[in-house]
Amino acid sequence: MALLTDRIKDDMKAAMKGGDKARLGVIRLILAAIKQVEVDERIQLDDDRTILVLDKMLKQRRESIRQFADAGRTDLVDIEEAEVLVIQDFMPQALSEDEIDALVKAAVTESGATSIKDMGKVMALLKAQMQGRADMSVVSVKIKAALAE
Repeated sequence: MALLTDRIKDDMKAAMKGGDKARLGVIRLILAAIKQVEVDERIQLDDDRTILVLDKMLKQRRESIRQFADAGRTDLVDIEEAEVLVIQDFMPQALSEDEIDALVKAAVTESGATSIKDMGKVMALLKAQMQGRADMSVVSVKIKAALAE
């Protein structure tokens, strides 16, 4: 199986050939973020670490979207949302709401969590399973709701 970074580079070439400047710009940002981690840590990123980088980028974009929306800057919201769509193309298949609910319920049972104080245990179990496949802030809300019952 080809590395995720190879797939990203292939997409960059396709965007160059196709003249898709917006997509090309986002892919270059992705590759720059990956390269930054590789240089800083002097390692070659595997797919799991690449997904962590992409997940961090998504989190940053979502936060920017919230801030721009609060400020009434719909022009900037549109740009960030377009970037989110490109980044999500390289992420694993997202979990559905039902799948997230089922995983949260199973993790609460498995960890023996009974109150909000046990949220860290539940989150630790879920983070590895859901990394890059679900917005962890949404998962956090679902865990709080499950533990409040």
